[in-house]
Amino acid sequence: MKKPLLTALLFTLCSAPAVAKSAFSDAKDSVTYRQSAFQLIRHNMADIGDMLKGEVQYDAARLNKRATALATLTTLPWEAFTVPGAEQAGGDAKAEIWQNLQDFNSRGEKLAADAMALKTAADSGEQAEIRKAFGTFARNCKACHDNYKN
Repeated sequence: MKKPLLTALLFTLCSAPAVAKSAFSDAKDSVTYRQSAFQLIRHNMADIGDMLKGEVQYDAARLNKRATALATLTTLPWEAFTVPGAEQAGGDAKAEIWQNLQDFNSRGEKLAADAMALKTAADSGEQAEIRKAFGTFARNCKACHDNYKN
């Protein structure tokens, strides 16, 4: 019993540094990561927008699911911009991101906060509150694109 437990413990301890370093294998990997995160944000945002515009049937449970996803997804892409060489690795990001990283990161934090407010509104079920929170979220998203995306 002790030998398998000791073996598992040693494997875990020895592999932890490798796992910790594997978030991004290189700058190009960080671009793929952030693009994937933004694609998921876009998908969830578009579905909510379509419901609020009446282009698809409003479904409170689905809207809540999308808002919950946005609350998580909007926390993900930002660290991928800090990987050494990320600014040279491609993608649609403007160079201004790395020249104004503090502003860019604060916009990311605001987007995540806006997503949490949208989630709270979705939890309430009040469509007027959802529309208001979604509008704030969407405006922040667009403003960042205007400044930092090609």
